[in-house]
Amino acid sequence: MRAWVLSGVCAGAVLVPGVAVAAPAPEADVALHGSAVLEGDRVEVRLTPRNAGPAAVSDATVRLRWSAALADDQELPARCVREDERTVLCGTGALAVDVAGDQLRLPVRLREPATEVTLEIETAWNSGAVDKDRSNDRMAVLVLATGDSYAF
Repeated sequence: MRAWVLSGVCAGAVLVPGVAVAAPAPEADVALHGSAVLEGDRVEVRLTPRNAGPAAVSDATVRLRWSAALADDQELPARCVREDERTVLCGTGALAVDVAGDQLRLPVRLREPATEVTLEIETAWNSGAVDKDRSNDRMAVLVLATGDSYAF
């Protein structure tokens, strides 16, 4: 009887770890490039995502956060939503490997005119892919109210 119980315990111990092992997450390298222009209380951001791979990304979300509060009423693109008083989240859509994604044009109004704002941009979600190089999808840009385009 003891041999039977011991065999059952050992067999269970061998099977349980096999169930807990998951396939590794795919790896992708999402990069965000674009520009921002500030004039008075209006900021226009143009952003193009790109994925260097090696795996494709079925969808990604970009978080854009301003140092100044946004006006309550905004006309955001269909793929964008407010997260809080200073933050907007936007979907990029699918990102194939080594192909630029669709350009996102995001015009927003600030609550009050500003002489400068800092815009923080980062990938908030990328379909569960692992991105080992976050230097090209997480940045802060100082945008002065000169009407000039500030690239990132």
